[in-house]
Amino acid sequence: MSSDASTTPDADGGFWADILKPGSSLQPQFIAILDGAFVSLLAILLALLFLTSGQNIHFYFLILITLGLWASVKWFVHELRNAAEKKDA
Repeated sequence: MSSDASTTPDADGGFWADILKPGSSLQPQFIAILDGAFVSLLAILLALLFLTSGQNIHFYFLILITLGLWASVKWFVHELRNAAEKKDA
């Protein structure tokens, strides 16, 4: 049984096939999925902070790291959009 690349489900150019192409980070669906992942991570960390009654300092730092990473990703996407607009103009 041979598996040909044209018979795989992702060979049609779906989301997972497009994610590594240049400029894919500017697609609205990619940004929405990324925001959803960060919101989920932040919700889990806040829930764990609540469940531990704020006793574990590690959760505070993990929340700060998550917020910093999220902000840096948002800034990077913003700069990519600015660069694309300057290139088009």
